[in-house]
Amino acid sequence: MNKKTENKILKESIDCILDTIDDSLEDLELDKINRAVDILTSSDHVFIYGSGRSGLVGRTFAMRLMQLGLNSFFIGETITPAVQDGDCVFLVSKTGETQTAIQAARIVENRVPKAEIIVVTASPDSTLAEFGDINIILDIKDKEEDQKLAPLGTIFEDSAMIFLDGLVSVLMEDLDEEVDDMKYRHPILI
Repeated sequence: MNKKTENKILKESIDCILDTIDDSLEDLELDKINRAVDILTSSDHVFIYGSGRSGLVGRTFAMRLMQLGLNSFFIGETITPAVQDGDCVFLVSKTGETQTAIQAARIVENRVPKAEIIVVTASPDSTLAEFGDINIILDIKDKEEDQKLAPLGTIFEDSAMIFLDGLVSVLMEDLDEEVDDMKYRHPILI
């Protein structure tokens, strides 16, 4: 493959990803997002979980919540405390059928029924969505022809990352936080 071909594929891939993400975020339900913001800002602790690349997206969101001054944890880490009443569990899964996410939701529902569950998924009829007090649906339209340009869950993960980064800005406004406040909480070791 020559450089011109590689550049053409790269451009096509980026265009495909950006166009599809734009479509997936077009019809977000603002009332659900506002309710999610209220839950996130009023919860004692926010527990985030996702598996695989959705987990990486979840971890970045947990870090931003910490930088906003919220008590956030990623489920599965050794220092993560138990979920209690007054907490929020925030689950990210494209299919909504990831067994570890379903298991987390099931445990929360059974042991801590007063904890709120927020689900970000592309699958409104999924098992995971059944557990959500709020389900934020990213309308992913996986087209067969796009798989070579955006394989596997790329569109969902990128859409979720962009959505959650946008949500951080909403939370900043709601919490009256400034970038300097967040910088102060940014983890540094020296």
